[in-house]
Amino acid sequence: MSNISGLRRYLAAAPEGGDGNRMGNKRWTQATGLTLLRAALVPVFLALVLWGSLLPALLVFLVAGATDLLDGLIARRFDQRSNLGQVLDPMADKLLLMTSFVTLTLPLASLAVRIPLWLTLTALGRDLFLLTAGLLALTRRRGEAGIVAEFLASEEVKNFSPSVWGKLTTALQLLTVLAVLVGNIRPDAQVFLPPIFLATLALTLISGLHYLARGIQSLASAESLPEE
Repeated sequence: MSNISGLRRYLAAAPEGGDGNRMGNKRWTQATGLTLLRAALVPVFLALVLWGSLLPALLVFLVAGATDLLDGLIARRFDQRSNLGQVLDPMADKLLLMTSFVTLTLPLASLAVRIPLWLTLTALGRDLFLLTAGLLALTRRRGEAGIVAEFLASEEVKNFSPSVWGKLTTALQLLTVLAVLVGNIRPDAQVFLPPIFLATLALTLISGLHYLARGIQSLASAESLPEE
């Protein structure tokens, strides 16, 4: 949902005289460059894991994670927040996480321990379900060809922000990837994997249900408003 909210603001950011939308005019910044670097590191991480170079893969993942922290800090500290960044940042995060989950689930000879298939399917299924449910609900509500454009311009999307449960889920999914990489490099660390897997599963389900409930509530509130 945060991806859609950022896209809506980016598409609506064309200035109309004067200084225009301050944030919308900044379409390329150092923070955005770091976000693109994170996305560019994804295929590097994928290749290293497939080649069995797990220590370099761990280092690349840590660098990618560091860019996630830095782009946010730079954007806030130096007023480099942009609508383009609000679109690209969560997309790069999701690309990194889902690629890591799928890759570390594959039955590769170099992986002594892997992310369980049930956890990867749950993480992927959660995002796919929320996206599909949102589109189906909106199509049923309007039944128009322009439903996506209308949705992007809606106030409920504009005000929809990541929840605490969503942020905790992302943090635990990142920890899962790190733990599996470390567990393959240091077998003595594998003892921590089962509780991490279970905690990630629980939060993935909780955050998915929470976002679904918020979406239903937001849609119901929008339908109760009189049409102009």
